[in-house]
Amino acid sequence: MRPTTRFVNLATTFTSEVRVSFNGTSVNGKSILDMIMLAAESGSTLELEAIGADSELAINALTDLVAAGFHMGDE
Repeated sequence: MRPTTRFVNLATTFTSEVRVSFNGTSVNGKSILDMIMLAAESGSTLELEAIGADSELAINALTDLVAAGFHMGDE
């Protein structure tokens, strides 16, 4: 649950719409409930899409968060 919360918290800092897709389902990446409904397990491949003025920044920040393992080791 913490990785999802960290993802959503970061996504909401951007004005762009953020979409996350998994197994043919696309959800709002700024909604914790939508993200939980994806039911993507650790190691799953997700597609990210951002639409808006800061979309490139959003994608870069979110992919960096995922690549860093959601900073779970920082606790």
